[in-house]
Amino acid sequence: MSGGSSGAGVVVVGGGQAGFSVVSTLRNAGYEAPVTVLAEERHLPYQRPPLSKKLHTEPEDIRAGLVPESFYRERNIDLRLGDDATAIDTAARTVSTRTGARVPYDHLVLATGARNRPLPVPGAELDGVHALRSIPDALTIGRALAAARDVVVVGGGFIGLELAQVAVTHGARVTVVELADRLLSRAVSPQLQEHLRERHERGGVRILTSTAVRSIEGAGRVREVVTDQGVLPADLVVYGIGAAPRDELARDAGLAVDDGVVVDAHLRSVTDPRVSAVGDCARHPHPHAHGLVRLESVQNATDQGALVGRRIAGSPAPYESLPWFWSDQGAVKLQIAGLRASTDEVHMVPGDSPERLAAYAFRDDRLVAVETLNWPAEHLAARRLLERRVPVRTADLVGSTLGALARARRTSEVRT
Repeated sequence: MSGGSSGAGVVVVGGGQAGFSVVSTLRNAGYEAPVTVLAEERHLPYQRPPLSKKLHTEPEDIRAGLVPESFYRERNIDLRLGDDATAIDTAARTVSTRTGARVPYDHLVLATGARNRPLPVPGAELDGVHALRSIPDALTIGRALAAARDVVVVGGGFIGLELAQVAVTHGARVTVVELADRLLSRAVSPQLQEHLRERHERGGVRILTSTAVRSIEGAGRVREVVTDQGVLPADLVVYGIGAAPRDELARDAGLAVDDGVVVDAHLRSVTDPRVSAVGDCARHPHPHAHGLVRLESVQNATDQGALVGRRIAGSPAPYESLPWFWSDQGAVKLQIAGLRASTDEVHMVPGDSPERLAAYAFRDDRLVAVETLNWPAEHLAARRLLERRVPVRTADLVGSTLGALARARRTSEVRT
């Protein structure tokens, strides 16, 4: 256990993947002081990615829990469900909660995540218009989808495309409406997006890019979506137009905030080193990015939580984990390793089957990111090479793949 402790221990605000990673790592590292988790939801901490991959109609169908309740009890973790934090007093080192409790801390970890951006159009409050963030959301959308015939998905990001494919498998007519001129405009290269779009359209999804939603119409319940390109019939609308970090607690407490809680390389608040931030709410420096970055992924939440847990337990290190992402969109598995900038040079390479494809991003003739469709082996090879910071040049991939390159280099290392 780290020094300078008053015995109040660690308080984690947030019951998601990042918060769970903090507390499980603390106990695994031998930290013995009190550990308290303040969670807004009444569900045990769970994984969010499965919610958009398969919509559910009954609570028992959802298998997203991280660990059973006994995990927390056996490790003496005080998990307070439905009792989220309402204020932080950094001078007194206490957190106030919704039930009126004041919880002291030696170390405070903000794992508050992000919230969906609201759909800013008239009619967004109608019945049949939903966003997906939580288990109750997934159940509501799943039940609505069982009877829906015309589904409009507003937003062509990861969540929108995953939900569109689920809706297609339920037999609905599905239209994706995206304001930008292409799908996943901030996440994948324009070159790979073209192939991804073609596969969605081939699978039965209608896609409208460069299209704005003007209003949602209906008498109490959604009937149609009015866009600047025409009117779309709809008995179910699901939107996913991005997320905003939940950093209000930090801002109100006087901590530095800029599209997330601003932290240093060790994920400590630049205002107060007794406070850390992890996961979707943290804005931090990263060796794979220019300046500060805020990452929304399971990998980032898990790795950051573990790093802070180890630091508090006495093993500090800067955060340098390679960012990687995935998205299952029906028959398409999109995987990304590294961080691509808009100015990077992208090379497309087909795999050994028509369904496999890779986009390699180079910066100053050095590989910095790889995007793959239905090619897990190439994704894993990319992660290994990028994590080890093995230099890969454009010429190295002429007539080759990263998998072949990695195998050749391993063989060479063995021979030498």
